[in-house]
Amino acid sequence: MPEKYSEKDLRLAIIGNLKQFILEIGKDFTFVDQEYPVQVGGSDFFIDLLFYHRGLSCLVAFELKITKFKPEYISKMDFYLEALDREHKKPNENPSIGVILCASKDDEVVEFAMSRNLSPTMVADYTLKLIDKNLLTQKLKEFKGLILDSEQEDDTDE
Repeated sequence: MPEKYSEKDLRLAIIGNLKQFILEIGKDFTFVDQEYPVQVGGSDFFIDLLFYHRGLSCLVAFELKITKFKPEYISKMDFYLEALDREHKKPNENPSIGVILCASKDDEVVEFAMSRNLSPTMVADYTLKLIDKNLLTQKLKEFKGLILDSEQEDDTDE
């Protein structure tokens, strides 16, 4: 990810690396859609990412935030979960679950925000990964090899 990015950039990066994202969040997830539309009272709203969890038999909504967690994110997720359960959940499915992925979170703020909330919502912070350590090691070895080869060529030129 670039140094400055938007929630849309984050969503598109996750979509571009969907297999890896699903493996990181756990087994049994099936991707439904990005910017999944829900309509309430004639207004359109969009859930960043929507999955279905086969083991839990429920929809799982992901809200992506590039900022630190704010308590108001809980009410937005509750709204999405209610819309999913009323309009999209099948009769044999369990109530929907929400996951709010934030750049960071203060555990005490999250605890206060969720203390009276009965909603099945989780708050998690994410970290942007640097290049894989094994790949970085391999590239450094290749770079070192190129430098040694270059030095050897310089020695033969003299």
